[in-house]
Amino acid sequence: QVQLVESGGGLVRPGGSLRLSCAASGFTFSDYWMFWVRQTPGKGLEWVSGISPGGGGTQYAESVKGRFTISRDNAKNTLYLEMNSLKSEDTAVYYCAKDKFGGVRGRGTQVTVSS
Repeated sequence: QVQLVESGGGLVRPGGSLRLSCAASGFTFSDYWMFWVRQTPGKGLEWVSGISPGGGGTQYAESVKGRFTISRDNAKNTLYLEMNSLKSEDTAVYYCAKDKFGGVRGRGTQVTVSS
């Protein structure tokens, strides 16, 4: 049974940083592309970033490029998202997902960027 458990969210001021983590289990983590998606109230899921199985390939939405860094530790079955220079528009629930559209995802972690 696939389990994805996100952590690391919180309240941060504009310009601040957070590091999200996602602990994965129930599947062979190192075989899959992994993704971060986010959702704000009243909006659908938005793809944020993806990383290849070995970690050598990464992709980012234009809105976060240059500010967010995705990474993974296959030995620990863990996915990360380093978020820097956070803006109010980054406020959302962030989900770790097995697919780009968030069809298989965890329960999410809230990130609030506010002064």
